[in-house]
Formats: sequence, structure tokens, C-alpha cells
Amino acid sequence: MYYKTYSEIKSGLNDGSLNSFELCNSYIQRIEAIDPVINAFLRLNKAKISEEANESDKRRKNGKPLSDMDGIPIGLKDNICIQGEKTTCGSKILENFVSPYNATVIEKLKSKGFILFPGLNMDEFAMGSSTENSAYQTTKNPFDTSRIPGGSSGGSAAAVASSMLPLALGSDTGGSIRQPASLCGIWGLKPTYGRVSRYGLVAYASSLDQIGPFSNDPQGVIDVLSVISGKDLYDSTSANTPAFSSIDAGKIDISKIRIGIMKPNPSEWEQDIVDRYKQVVEKLAKSGAAIIELDFSLHSYSIPIYYIIATAECSSNLARFDGIRYGLRVDNGGKLEDLYINSKTSGFGDEVKRRILLGTFTLSSGYYDAYYGKAQKARILIKKSYDEFFKQVDFILQPTSPTTAFKTGERTKDPIQMYMADVLTTSVNLAGIPSISIPAGLDSKGLPIGLQITSPAFQEGKLLSLVNELARYPELKIQLPKEIK
Repeated sequence: MYYKTYSEIKSGLNDGSLNSFELCNSYIQRIEAIDPVINAFLRLNKAKISEEANESDKRRKNGKPLSDMDGIPIGLKDNICIQGEKTTCGSKILENFVSPYNATVIEKLKSKGFILFPGLNMDEFAMGSSTENSAYQTTKNPFDTSRIPGGSSGGSAAAVASSMLPLALGSDTGGSIRQPASLCGIWGLKPTYGRVSRYGLVAYASSLDQIGPFSNDPQGVIDVLSVISGKDLYDSTSANTPAFSSIDAGKIDISKIRIGIMKPNPSEWEQDIVDRYKQVVEKLAKSGAAIIELDFSLHSYSIPIYYIIATAECSSNLARFDGIRYGLRVDNGGKLEDLYINSKTSGFGDEVKRRILLGTFTLSSGYYDAYYGKAQKARILIKKSYDEFFKQVDFILQPTSPTTAFKTGERTKDPIQMYMADVLTTSVNLAGIPSISIPAGLDSKGLPIGLQITSPAFQEGKLLSLVNELARYPELKIQLPKEIK
């Protein structure tokens, strides 16, 4: 049952050919069999999952399901708070932290009857592009376990790609849903900033973070977004716009749309990605779409802009982990300052320390205007560039990542090279607009290629309509691996 797509599972539960208890237990068996190799899960509460699945089956038997999604399993990145459950953010400093409340997205999922599978591995505090920065374990790519699954939501992506779950939630600060979705051959959406409440998402960079879904088919993305979107009084940054509805993703006529593209960059993109990108653009042109090449020269600055803003916000957000109120406390009986230093030194990993130091420097007296102030002004220019793009086109099509999955350990000694893994994704977060990575076939090594489609803010309906259309292209289909090697 665990090889079924999200749509097949939903249909089976609704027509009675599947039940949630058997479905969830088949996933548990799959997790027990292959997760010792993949390392996607930090923990798994089998008893609670079985209990919730039983309750779902009872509701359906009594003719009172909470929704047509009642009983469907969904994984959760370990930075989304669930009441009474550990939320570690992949960090030693929160190793024993138990959340006292539910994130808004959790409340919404529970209200529709989803069965929660929490505890998916991640880069510590969502800082990374490979899930090698977790304090607990390194997650592997299901297509080749010698390679990374992407990050920071690598556990979520790997769990879906290895058929341990049909759905998962992740968070995207600079590409952390789209990049692992690309490297793992699945669908992953970063919604418009403010479309989904961040209440209960442990913050990395508050003006950039956004929760979004992974799925093994497009309908899963559509349905989960329809559940988790909407205004939230607990989150002042959530947008006061109508919640996304699955009916918004209707049919679209390819011959009547304008698609913006970027000039392929063979010096930085792998050749298989260049070739697949050109092939898809040519097919869209033959289908009648107007193809318009856009000038992305300004976006070459998106990485430095992003890392100045993100690290500045990270240094502010992570100041709360001081060993006093919650989290790891290392008290050797010295001064209060020593308690702070010892707790953070022991609790944070190298990458988190690096970003806190960078952020604190850019916010410090004498450097604030030179770095942070200029980065904020440059961010406005990135936003304006997208505004100009969308006067000319309806969508933008790019590769999600300049490479397919790289080898574990290959970039850990060079932070700049690691940061460049997000070169095609960060500008979308700076602008706050929606973007999705879709599977685009395999390269010559048998590794997934992903393409990224971006639309104007709050136009997820049109965006997902196009995704549904492209999912029919045979050259973009990927068969997820059944055997994990």
C-alpha cells in the first residue's frame, strides 16, 4: 500500500477499499525496514499513530469523517511544534524540549483527520542545504544513499521519496522545501509568504520562513495547501486573504500562457540539467506557450543578500536559547555570562554558530548600515525585479538546483560552496512569492532533476494548475525507488 500515490490513497479511503489502520501500519513497517538506512526519522510513536488511525476508521464507519482526507498519514519536520511531543529542530540544545502547544498547521491538519508522523530529520534550526548539519544523524538520498537528500527539510523529502509516507510538511527559508524536493524527485511547494501561518514553527529567519507541503503527486500539494492556508490571529504576518481552495487549481490552456525563462548557464549547471531544461522549454513552445527570456543578472546578488538578512534574523531569533528558560542548560556554578556561553557552546552546532556570528556582526554598531541596511535595500530591488517580470509573463520556469544530489561530505568543508546550492531558490524567498519544484526525470547517473515554477504572490491556484498540466508530460515522470541500496 505504501507505493500508492497520495491520490490513490485518498480514493481508497473514501471508497472503502483501504482503511487507515492498515495503511498507517504498512508505513510503519516500511519505516522500520528502510529507515535504518535512510535516517529520515528522529523518532516514531507507533502506538499513538495506530490509535489515531483507529479513531479515523471509526469515524468513517459511523459516516462521520472529518474530511475526505481523514486517515491519511503526513510527516512533520522537527521544527513544527506538536503539543506533548519533542521538537528538537535537529539540535542538541532542544534535545529534551517538549512543546506545550500545537502549531496552527497542526491544529488544521488534526481538524481534517490527518494522521501525524512527527520527528523528521533536518539541518539544525533549518540551517543547511544537505541535512548533514543535524546534531543526530545524516539523512540519505533514496535514489543513491551515498548522496545527500538536500536540506534543510531533507528528512521530509527523503521520507516521501522512499515511500515511507505519501506527504510531509517542511519549511522553506531559502529553498529548503524546493531544493530537497528536486534532489529527491518529488513535488515541494513554498507558498506565498503569509499564506500559511508560522505560529508554532520554530523561527530561523522570520521574514523568510514559510511552511509548505511535499507530496508524491501534485494533488497532495493542492489538498494540503487547502488545509493549512489562511489568516491566523496568532501570526501577525499571516495574510488577510481568502484561504487557498483546491478548486482554485483548475484547468489551464498552455497555448494562452506566457512563460519566462533564464538563459541556461552551462558553466554552473550540470549538462543533464541544461539539456532537460531546454527540452521542456521547447515542448512548452510547441504547445503554444509564449516563451520570453528574462534578465536575471540582478539575481546573482541573491545569495549575499539572503545570507546577510537570514543570519541577522537568526542571531536575533536564537538569542532566546540561553539555558535559562528552556533547552540545554550547562551550569558549572560560575557567572551568569558563563551559563550563557557554556549552554550555547555545548548546544549549538558549527553551522548554527557560524550563522549567529555572521548575523551578530552585520547587526553590530558601525556595520548595520553597511551590511544589513544595504541588504534590505537590495531585497527591495529583487522584489521589484519580480514585479517587472510578471508584467511580461504569467510564470517563470527555472531549474530548482544547478546540480543533482552531491555526495555526502563533498561540500561540508566549504560553506560557500554549500551556500551556492541555493543560488536558484533564495530570490523567491526574498520576494515572498510562491514557487514549486516538480520532478523532471532523471539524469545520466539515475538521479532526479527538478524544475522550479514561480508565479505572482497568492496565485497558487494558477501555479498548481500549470503543475497538473506538466505532470502529464512523460519525460518528466520519475519512478520512486522501491529498493533502497
